[in-house]
Amino acid sequence: MSADVYDVVILGGGPGGYVAAIRGAQLGMRVALIDENQRMGGTCLRVGCIPSKALLESSHLLYETLHNLSGHGIQTSQVSLDLSAMMRRKDKVVDTLTGGINMLLKRNGVHTVVGRGMLTPERTIRVSGNNNVEITGRHILLAPGSLPQKLPNIEYDGDRIGDSTAALSYPDVPKRLVVIGGGYIGLELGSVWSRLGSDVIVLEALDRILSGVDVEIADHALRVFQKQGLAFHTNAWVESVRRLGEGCSVAVRGMESIQSDRVLVCAGRVPNTRSMGLENLAINTDRRGHIIVDQHFQTNVPDVFAIGDAIGGAMLAHKASEEGIACVEWIATGYGHVNYNAIPAVVYTHPEIAMVGKTEEQLRAEGVSYARGVCPFGANGRAHTLGCTDGKVKILADQKTDRILGVHAIGSRAGDLIAEAAVAINFGATSEDLARTCHAHPTLSELIMEAALNLSRRSLHT
Repeated sequence: MSADVYDVVILGGGPGGYVAAIRGAQLGMRVALIDENQRMGGTCLRVGCIPSKALLESSHLLYETLHNLSGHGIQTSQVSLDLSAMMRRKDKVVDTLTGGINMLLKRNGVHTVVGRGMLTPERTIRVSGNNNVEITGRHILLAPGSLPQKLPNIEYDGDRIGDSTAALSYPDVPKRLVVIGGGYIGLELGSVWSRLGSDVIVLEALDRILSGVDVEIADHALRVFQKQGLAFHTNAWVESVRRLGEGCSVAVRGMESIQSDRVLVCAGRVPNTRSMGLENLAINTDRRGHIIVDQHFQTNVPDVFAIGDAIGGAMLAHKASEEGIACVEWIATGYGHVNYNAIPAVVYTHPEIAMVGKTEEQLRAEGVSYARGVCPFGANGRAHTLGCTDGKVKILADQKTDRILGVHAIGSRAGDLIAEAAVAINFGATSEDLARTCHAHPTLSELIMEAALNLSRRSLHT
């Protein structure tokens, strides 16, 4: 085996690792990036965020064509689904973007190594794969990401019974699909297959869907999804899932067994920190396997850092990227910071659900006095021209200082709207700042302005 020394060695080529690698190289450091996949980008790009959004867009276009274009005066006939073509488009999007990442890494002088990385007691990383090498870094950054949570008593076969990766490549549209888990991933992929013709049943163990989302917004979302044809069972504890011929049988406590063609298990994700040699350096983890770090992302071992899903918190690609940038900037300059109050999150269903900052439930639990302003999509001209008037924007601001504490939205393109709110929170803006900012007409962004005006009872269009 050969040896080499780098300023930073990064283990994991996902949105945290590859972005950290590029930023580290920009700062003049010699960087090596290790990933076991030929295509960099991690779960998000290969089998997560990007392929799922490609299918969400394609399935939405089909649904709109079949059900809503006539309202625009557009008549269609003989519309049909070519699932293979839809899957090829999804794969092409992934291939294009992974190729782009490899180009960016090369352009920035990042040395990439393909193989499975393992920490050694000597504080090197041994890489097994096509070329067995041992790499040494003055600093080591761990960015292994996460894996789908496995549930007990479920006969996973990767075909009829599988996780989100399997659901991105079903060879045909299941007549009935059971989705275990009413969170982001389950609702997005459930929406895809519902639009393509599946009878979708969502089973959620908690008493509500979208745990962690503002309750008012989550309740609104539930009503919308039910209108779209998705069926929901909350407080539904799945006891077992078994393969039954060419179908599946799902046993739920207190309910009759549910028969389906396929089962999609979306019960959350767990840190991908096993079998990477953490014990060789006695790196501390919590009971769930998250790597414990300080405010600078450093573990209990000097010059060994960790970011992203592996350290807990919101399991979001952009959160991992922000942490990767902050971490390598800390290594290079002694300064690096992430404002966790200003990290947005989006559920890419239709309508979209987006949020940034604190929910009403969090503010009440913390004893914070706040005011709220709301504007419904039905009060917005652009929403009417789009034919998407179902939804609302809600702004929460400190009762005393008027500083914006949280913004929550459900509606068409809510994921784009939330960017303005994230900027406002990051700069410590008040609701008055948003209310006094001129917004172009007619745009959906006026919903933000109107919600801010409503907070001080000065609404102009509601």
